[in-house]
Amino acid sequence: MKERIAAGKTAPDFTYDTPWKKSQKLSDATKSGKSVLMFLRYMGCPICQMKIAELRSNFEEFRKRKVNLLVVLQSTPENITKVVEKKDIPFEIVCDPKEKLFSLYGVKPGTIFGYITPTTIVRAIQSTRRGFKHGTYEGNEKQLPAVFIVGPGRKVDYAYYGKNVADVPATKELLAIIDGK
Repeated sequence: MKERIAAGKTAPDFTYDTPWKKSQKLSDATKSGKSVLMFLRYMGCPICQMKIAELRSNFEEFRKRKVNLLVVLQSTPENITKVVEKKDIPFEIVCDPKEKLFSLYGVKPGTIFGYITPTTIVRAIQSTRRGFKHGTYEGNEKQLPAVFIVGPGRKVDYAYYGKNVADVPATKELLAIIDGK
């Protein structure tokens, strides 16, 4: 497991697959501008589904800013395509079922205390009320999230490591950071 990546450092480059494309590179995604690299748990997680839905509904705001969005999941391409179709996801879903990218970026699993927290319980209730259902379990159930904003040359402008499984900055917060506010 690598150490955490801090703002100001160079983001490690990697090659990734999506459910619909093979052998993409982070360095290619950052050539044209900034990229948000968001690590979530897996596609069957209702809290993750709710976050992905939030990103989808706000995707136009990222596009206006010419920001690429990559969501890294512990899911296999097959389990992702059981839940969503390519036409429904306007950004990249990066498949990392062996958790190599999680390790590369120092995104570690938490403990039971990072899994059962008031924030996690609230998000679980919210996701259930919004109709998100638990799907296939994959990866490490206690995996913590992380978010990086990576600029040209793979310079990390922002790094955030979640403290519990539901601790991901809101889209509005990320957009404010991208805008320099």
